[in-house]
Amino acid sequence: MLSSPACSPFRLPPTRGGARWRSTAAAAAAGTITMRDRSKNRKPTQRGRYLSTEAIQAVQSLKRAALRGGPAASAAAAVEPKLRRLLKADMVAVFRELAAQGEALLALQVFEEIQKEHWYKPRLLWYTDLVTVLASKGLRSEVDKACSYLKREQLEPDTEGFNLLLKALLDAGFTQLALDCFRLMKLWDSDPDRITYTTVINGLESLGKMDLCAGIRLEAENDYGSLDFHDEVETEEACVSSS
Repeated sequence: MLSSPACSPFRLPPTRGGARWRSTAAAAAAGTITMRDRSKNRKPTQRGRYLSTEAIQAVQSLKRAALRGGPAASAAAAVEPKLRRLLKADMVAVFRELAAQGEALLALQVFEEIQKEHWYKPRLLWYTDLVTVLASKGLRSEVDKACSYLKREQLEPDTEGFNLLLKALLDAGFTQLALDCFRLMKLWDSDPDRITYTTVINGLESLGKMDLCAGIRLEAENDYGSLDFHDEVETEEACVSSS
């Protein structure tokens, strides 16, 4: 007489270990289903430091194109198709990364493409990056071009941003452009603060522009009553730089 299935010698009764294994396997399977792609946890783009794969490829491609045929000709042909496929954050990251790497002309061309985008909204921080890298390469006409773009913008008040831009211009010796931007501050309701005046006064003095410096000193006295803050700001900056 055949054994019943329950008593079959070929069918082992379930064990607690087997049940535990099945529950573990089920949990693992469930965990696999709910796991997120690590690429979705990528940190946001900040100052060109965190680049997506697409942005990295665009930077490399633009640099290769510039090396093959000269920065002006080849990059102009390569910039648009490479960038049009990028998202806003990636396009800005490409610009800032090129500026950080000292690729001045490529950074300028990418910035000009950014200006054509429907989402473009000017930021003084971008202009500071652009002016800094252009000035570091001695590209005076390109610095003039960047500042001409700035003069046509409509910016929200940003005293801190102007302070950074003024320092970049004065450090590079662009006296008149720095004074033009100083006037833009007031035009766009970015009231000069103590750091502003200290930056401009020190910059003009270092360039030997004592006559221009005297005018700025007078404005500072009109705004603050005295220049007592001048030494205080310099002391604070020295402490920060030494720490």
